[in-house]
Amino acid sequence: MTELSTFQNLIVNNDRQTAPGIPLVVDLDGSLIQTDLLYESFFASVKDGLEHHWLTLKAFRRGKAPLKAYLAEASTIDYALLPFSNEILELIREAKSQDRPVYLATASNRLHAEGIAAHLGFFDGVFSSDDTVNLVGNEKARILVDAFGERGFDYIGNGHADLEIWKQARTAYIANNSSSLRRKLELSGAQVKSVDTPSRSLRIWIKALRVHQYAKNALIFVPMLTAHAYTVHDILSASLAFVAFSLCASSAYLLNDVIDLNADRQHPSKKNRPFACGAIPVLDGIIAIPVLVLLAFGCAALISPLFAAVLLAYFVLTLAYSFTLKRRLIVDIVVLATLYTTRVIAGAAALPVVPSEWLLAFSMFIFTSLALVKRYVELAMRVDRELPDPTNRNYRLIDLPIVGALAAASGFNAVTIFALYVSSPAVGGLYRHPELLWLVCPVLMYWLSRMVILAHRRVLDDDPIVFALSDRNSRICAGFMIAIVMLAS
Repeated sequence: MTELSTFQNLIVNNDRQTAPGIPLVVDLDGSLIQTDLLYESFFASVKDGLEHHWLTLKAFRRGKAPLKAYLAEASTIDYALLPFSNEILELIREAKSQDRPVYLATASNRLHAEGIAAHLGFFDGVFSSDDTVNLVGNEKARILVDAFGERGFDYIGNGHADLEIWKQARTAYIANNSSSLRRKLELSGAQVKSVDTPSRSLRIWIKALRVHQYAKNALIFVPMLTAHAYTVHDILSASLAFVAFSLCASSAYLLNDVIDLNADRQHPSKKNRPFACGAIPVLDGIIAIPVLVLLAFGCAALISPLFAAVLLAYFVLTLAYSFTLKRRLIVDIVVLATLYTTRVIAGAAALPVVPSEWLLAFSMFIFTSLALVKRYVELAMRVDRELPDPTNRNYRLIDLPIVGALAAASGFNAVTIFALYVSSPAVGGLYRHPELLWLVCPVLMYWLSRMVILAHRRVLDDDPIVFALSDRNSRICAGFMIAIVMLAS
């Protein structure tokens, strides 16, 4: 295949000699869409098994163009759900109103490029990569100059790879807030115009890292409280363990979000997550994940090898959950409960103290209940909105009643475990008035029952623990239980 035939199918509908205006050429990744289809393709197909990953590696060794071609064929992306730039769509509509031809020119593979062009329906032609040519930088500039001539087109791009193309364009539109990029273009003598793009503020990153979920890591302090270990060293160790788990959890949240992009975009609320809506590029998340992991294990190394081992087990189980276990019926619930309980084990390893078997049993039952409430809320939302069964979970809408029943049963088993603990000889050595601990049972029964009923009434958010942190009654219950434990001590 010659270089000309590589692109001839992409401009057959146009005659630039008779076109009634300067063509507007639009880049795709990072410009028209606020994401990158190479990374999207990889994560959309990341669950396809070892043979797929072997073929991906073979394609990567042959070059970027073969890699893009293979991943484009292996992945399924819903182009209608991609985060398109409203500002660039408005520029395109303005050009079309002036009878100017508009072209898509992208380094993405032709399967994606033609799919997006067909979805939007307003492009007069498409230039894209194939399985031999990676249409980027000088290669793209050459193709566009051959098609339209020097200064014969306007170009919308977003990165340093577009510099050579902008230099050949009549007007350079920058879909990027980079001041250094703008200065380079202005020094080259190009006519430069900026396209407003959303800034990647600290607030957006806080949302992506799910800092509000760090409250879950307060479970690390539970062994310190139950063992009455209140020395300065114990408090510092537990606090550093909290930081390590928070960093590790954030890396897992980022990974989960980039894997679940397509599913999140189909969800009424998750579609607003920073990666799904394009507020943060997928590549930035890919870079942030190992940085967070290294920081987390750096903190763990300062505590103890035992704590580092527990954190590693947590991270491995989180990876297994993100890649496969969350799509297995009930297994996902058990894994979620185990991840919560691992935080308790980590808190014990940080001190170090031996975690009570009563505490571990109670943790498994109560966190199983809360995980089931979370699934109940997700299924109830789909039922209410008449959505189909979830594609990234092995649950059906008809499972809603049994999931609610299991949540209630597991919660009351947790209360039973606590009652047995209060009756056990182990309590006498830790509390002066252990009989007061019986008062915790009715408070727990009230709180857990109320959570299940509120979930049934569609009052809860998709995460019961996050809801509890903002719920007045839940905070009162927590205050009562803390006061009871303190009086019993």
